[in-house]
Amino acid sequence: MFETLSERLQTVFRALRGRGHLTETEIREGLREIRMALLEADVHLNVVKDLIERVRAKAGAEEILRSLTPGQQVVKLLKDELVAILEQGPEARLKEAATPPTIILMAGLQGSGKTTTTGKLARFLKERGRSPLLVAADVRRPAAVEQLQVLGRQIEIPVVAAVPGGDAASACGEALREARRTGRSPVILDTAGRLHIDEELMRELAALKEQSRPTEVLYVADAMTGQDAVRSAAAFHGRLTLTGVILSKADGDARGGAALSLRHVTGVPIKFLGTGEHLEDLEPFQPDRLVSRLLGMGDVLTLIEKAEAAVSAVDAAETARRLRRNEFTFEDLAEQIERMGKMGSLRQVLGLLPGGTAPPGAEIDEAALKRTRAIIGSMTSLERRQPAVLDGGRRLRIARGSGTSVSEVNRLVKQFKQMKRMMKSLQAGGRRPNLKSLLGAGRSFPR
Repeated sequence: MFETLSERLQTVFRALRGRGHLTETEIREGLREIRMALLEADVHLNVVKDLIERVRAKAGAEEILRSLTPGQQVVKLLKDELVAILEQGPEARLKEAATPPTIILMAGLQGSGKTTTTGKLARFLKERGRSPLLVAADVRRPAAVEQLQVLGRQIEIPVVAAVPGGDAASACGEALREARRTGRSPVILDTAGRLHIDEELMRELAALKEQSRPTEVLYVADAMTGQDAVRSAAAFHGRLTLTGVILSKADGDARGGAALSLRHVTGVPIKFLGTGEHLEDLEPFQPDRLVSRLLGMGDVLTLIEKAEAAVSAVDAAETARRLRRNEFTFEDLAEQIERMGKMGSLRQVLGLLPGGTAPPGAEIDEAALKRTRAIIGSMTSLERRQPAVLDGGRRLRIARGSGTSVSEVNRLVKQFKQMKRMMKSLQAGGRRPNLKSLLGAGRSFPR
């Protein structure tokens, strides 16, 4: 997330930390580099000016200049000020209606990922014990209704859609009656968007809001559009009085300025981040965690939460038992790769670690993991459980079935045996394999 900005900031931090003593000139030069990095990331000018001035005032204090770790102190000051800018307060939580059902109105421009984000939010709430009802209230965009219905089937949540030739108001009215009858809440309205802001769009949304009286009005902003997202959010806020923002497409190497500017400029809290293309890629916005990732400090708490969601305690205990008994097979390896996929890409997972990069010497190739899964998927059940039976003929068949080469199959079998030997030696020595050792053992999976 925001890799370019993060790399620029970490370069400045390394220069500051590398000095045992900082002068006012060095601090001024470091803050200048930080200011340039933020402006190039499309952070709003007023936000950058306020941030740098506050950090400069505190960094020039005598206790900072005379500290044993002045570079670390300046980084901490920047982190604290960034968190303060993004601080959400209690309004960051989704509100509940005093009388069910709770109604959430989703607004945004076309192309911002509004409909997909609507499905993500419904899935997120369902996993937390709620019973959402989706409403396809976008009757203008071709296939918008069908898209939401497909998403609804994937996450097993009912969708109320406008009838052909109908309007959004009638679909919302029908959805509210259905929600009251079945006890479903919240009702999430996927409204119409445009390629740009116009008066007709705003009138439609204002009328829909007046009719449905939503508890939450959430604006879906595309993180990759930078300050355009901030300006659009401000325009929607002026007409609809937004209660929150969901920042979509935050997983790309976007300049990141929208995330650091929206709260300060609009006064509207960011409630969620869309961190990927899959329906599970939505997480609550937590300023301290985002800033820690941005500054290369990692986000271990989010990593733990992702791991707990992907792997149950029973499965983890069973895997550990099989490792101890040296019973780990290709079936187990395929299962572990599948679980890792549920946590996100390797790049995303490593981005949650302090430093935000792979351990030295580890080459992470996402396509290699897909080829590994294809090779294992082309094996028979016997071959996955007992790799010793893999003779030349079997390996040729597996290579053809997986669209790879015999040399890639040979390499995977060899590395699997090496990994098992390493696991056995670590267990015999009373040590547990760490992330660095595991990545090191698998860094040259078939390419």
